[in-house]
Amino acid sequence: MYAQPQQRQRGFEQQPGMEQQQPAQPQPANRQPPPVVNDHIVETHHSAKIGGQELKYTATAGTMVMRAEDGAPRATVFFVAYTKDDVADRGKRPITFAFNGGPGSASVWLHLGALGPKRVATADEMGNPLPPPYSLVDNEYSILDVSDVVLIDAISTGFSRPVQGQNPAQFYGVDNDAAAFGDFMRLYVTRYGRWLSPKYIIGESYGTTRAAALSGYLQNTVKMYLNGIVLLSSMPLQTLGSDLNSALTLPTYTAIAWYHKKLPKDLMGDLKKAVAESEQFAMGEYSTALMKGDALPAAEKAQIVKKLARFTGLSPEFIEECNLRVSASRFRKELLRSERRIVGRLDARFVGIDRDAAGENPEYDPSDAINAGAYTATINNYLRNELKFESDLPYQISARVQWGSMSPARGGVMETLRAAMTQNPFLRVFVIKGYYDMACFYFPVNYMETHMYLDPSLRDHIQSDYFETGHMVYIDKRALKQFKEDMVKFIK
Repeated sequence: MYAQPQQRQRGFEQQPGMEQQQPAQPQPANRQPPPVVNDHIVETHHSAKIGGQELKYTATAGTMVMRAEDGAPRATVFFVAYTKDDVADRGKRPITFAFNGGPGSASVWLHLGALGPKRVATADEMGNPLPPPYSLVDNEYSILDVSDVVLIDAISTGFSRPVQGQNPAQFYGVDNDAAAFGDFMRLYVTRYGRWLSPKYIIGESYGTTRAAALSGYLQNTVKMYLNGIVLLSSMPLQTLGSDLNSALTLPTYTAIAWYHKKLPKDLMGDLKKAVAESEQFAMGEYSTALMKGDALPAAEKAQIVKKLARFTGLSPEFIEECNLRVSASRFRKELLRSERRIVGRLDARFVGIDRDAAGENPEYDPSDAINAGAYTATINNYLRNELKFESDLPYQISARVQWGSMSPARGGVMETLRAAMTQNPFLRVFVIKGYYDMACFYFPVNYMETHMYLDPSLRDHIQSDYFETGHMVYIDKRALKQFKEDMVKFIK
């Protein structure tokens, strides 16, 4: 589709007559030429009812070849871009790049749950899917009316793959992953004329780590400055100690126990009031008790046990057996044990049934299991039948990738984001949190926000909103509407 540019030699410019002076370079006898790999891109035209109006748009789906500087292909990156038709000056129209996390997850969840012009049809407001065969409906809450959208699948997920002969490990790890996404974004805005467009990034789960790392890579290496970053169901972007983590996860336990009606009556009246009281205890008495370790006096320990039972809905005996530190997997198993039920990890509103009700850990995540089938079936049908992208490859919803450290030097990606916000004072960050999310707890992210050491003049450049949902806040139709309203305000 695109001719490859001529590559210039690094170093001296060659002068006439120098050819004879250069010694012949030996070539390995078994050297193989690079494989021939081309872009595979398809455009289709559609309309959908979004924001109360019929909107016409172009969908561009395909794989773009990522090449080394010598032109050798390294990987093919699959993407789906939605661009609004009849735009007079596309250079002024916002564009949003979005991706899920994992690491190793395709971006199907954001694609068919929140941002794209189509979404998975659900049976109720909470987001329970209909029985198969599944279907898509117009996503009236897509952001396509205010911003073009590009969904990107990480290499080894979706239809993105390393080129044959390339080591997949070169794309894995915080820095390598950010470089791969940043290089794709550079190539996309170059080919499609979007360098002057206001640019936004939405990352979910591990995608928030990627987004923070990208803020530095794009700014420092590509020299591409962003207008905004959305951290959806964010990781804390830094390493937390085990005792600090125990304290910071407590308010989520309180929210989940509230939802399942396991708290005492005086805490059951209002969710936010119960959570606020739990937060205060977590950062005060509970943190202090954890710091004392084995030196904690027995009388003080008894009081902490009593209050933990109050804020978690768990028995004092169980909390004491856990040494005041209840892991997420134990909480998921214990909260509804008397009913022979477990609560979900991605969304603790969903419950499931284990074969062994006496076990220590849940056997599966009911909130994942209930959605996986619908999203997998609909994305495979939609890409091939509506967007006309043909491939015999499996659309890899989740890939097992070997990841390196989650926290690069100098404070992890939180420091990368702080530096980017400091050097680009126009960069704004919007953080979205779900109360019932046990994959990425909300309170550690609050802690992160107050420990970025931003200059006071920049602290209001970070905004937050809370949802009474789980990890995928958008599967709940009421939350999806709120998400859309938040995004419109943030972009505009």
